[in-house]
Parts: sequence; structure tokens; C-alpha cells
Amino acid sequence: MTRIDPAPTVTLANGVEMPQLGLGTWPMTDDEAAKAVATAIETGYRLIDTAENYKNETGVGQGIRDAGVARDEVFLTTKMNKQWHSVDGARRACEASLERLGLDYIDLFLIHWPNPDQGTYVEAFEGLTRLLDAGLVRAIGTSNFLPHHLNDLFAAGFVPHVNQIQLDPYHLRPDITAIHAAKGIVTESWSPIGRAGEMLADPAITRIAEAHGKTPAQIVLRWQVQSGFVPAPKSADPERQAQNLDVFGFALTESDMAALNGLDRPDPDMLDANSFGH
Repeated sequence: MTRIDPAPTVTLANGVEMPQLGLGTWPMTDDEAAKAVATAIETGYRLIDTAENYKNETGVGQGIRDAGVARDEVFLTTKMNKQWHSVDGARRACEASLERLGLDYIDLFLIHWPNPDQGTYVEAFEGLTRLLDAGLVRAIGTSNFLPHHLNDLFAAGFVPHVNQIQLDPYHLRPDITAIHAAKGIVTESWSPIGRAGEMLADPAITRIAEAHGKTPAQIVLRWQVQSGFVPAPKSADPERQAQNLDVFGFALTESDMAALNGLDRPDPDMLDANSFGH
């Protein structure tokens, strides 16, 4: 097995250190997740991302134990579903996730989608702050929150440590990342190398990959971390896991970054957090 040095960390607003690249686990089953997580940690990963809705928290927890690395060396993220969007519901969601994971605490606990039709994501976030105070979680945040959802939290006096969003060179999301930068919120990326493989065949990306002797996925992931984002690519393949983590030993040039930043484009099929969510 190829072993790669663990990713460097970014510091969240409350001082917690979060690895800058992790393993995504959707849509793995429990069995698949247990194997992939153990392999990833043995390879050098220290950030693992799951969610209640992925239905693989049990496998993720098993993979963490099977890897034989101390618990405090692994940064585990999970997310809660919309039925828990209340102050007390957040506690129930956290305790249920901990039981499935077989862990004593969660490093980062997120609201998975705002589900604004319920109108209770602010109460849900208040519930997260109480989990933080109780020591059940080390950091708290949101996933798929748009600017107006974030502004509702700010108005109530809350600032997430992390907002995890769909972000890649085709989806730059500058309206959200500008707010993150202003408020000290870390931007985490789901599907950081695209959802269907089309982006990795883009001539602008393949040209840069050839120039650096890297894979297109490594180029996009290097763009992610060089931009200050935290990507969590999903892979169960040990060789690809190693490649995805091995992006901290080279740098893209200013012209490379400019070319990648020029790929943003409209996407009418993008999931709308105002109407989609679980």
C-alpha cells in the first residue's frame, strides 16, 4: 500500500485543526465504507466525511477502529437530517450518530441541508452550539447553506465553523465563498472533482495535468487546496486514494490558477438548497 504524508491542517474559528483534504464516503454501503475508510487512514488520510443520510455511519466507525490509528488523530465529520431541525432534535441526532459510529464524540457536526420550507435551521444551529458546549462535538457547521440562509444565522448571533458546498472549477460559488472569507468560515467542497467525470476531460485541465505530470483529478484537488478550500473526494480504490491525497508536493502557477478559475459556468441541473434537502 502506498503511504502518503497526512494533509496539512486549516484552523477553524474556534482553534480546532481540520485536515485540508479528506475522504468522502457517499454512496458507500457500510461494508464498502469500513474497507475504504480503513484503507484511507492507513494511506495517510485523517479527515473522514459521512452523514446520517448516507446510511454508512456504522461502517465508517468500523473503518476508523480497524485502521488502528488513535481516535484523536482522525477528524470525523457527519451530518444530520431535516427531522432533527430543533434545539432538542440536534442532541437526539448527535447521540444517534454517535451510537451508529461507535464513537464518544464527533469532530465536526453539520446541518446537512437548510430545508427552508421547515423554517427551523436557526433553531437547529442553536442545538449544535449546545452540543459544542457539552463536549459531544469539537466543531459545528452547515452544508449547502446559501447566502440568505447564512445571513439568518448571523442575525441570530451564530457563525458556522464550516460550510460544506458543491464547489469545483465549474461551480466557483463566489457569492458564498466571499461570505465565508469575511466571516472566517472554512469552505469545504463536496464532489470536488465533479460529479460525472466530464470536468476531468476538460482540455484546460488535461493540459495543465500534462505539464505537471499529474492526473486531472490531482490538478483539480491542488486547485482546491491552493484556493484555501477543503475537498473531500470519494474513492474506494487504494491507488486513487493515494493519488488524491498526494497533492501537497507541487504548486500550480498563477496562469494555471487563472485558467481553472475561468471555467465557471451556469448549471441549471445544480441542486437548489431552497427546495432540495434531506
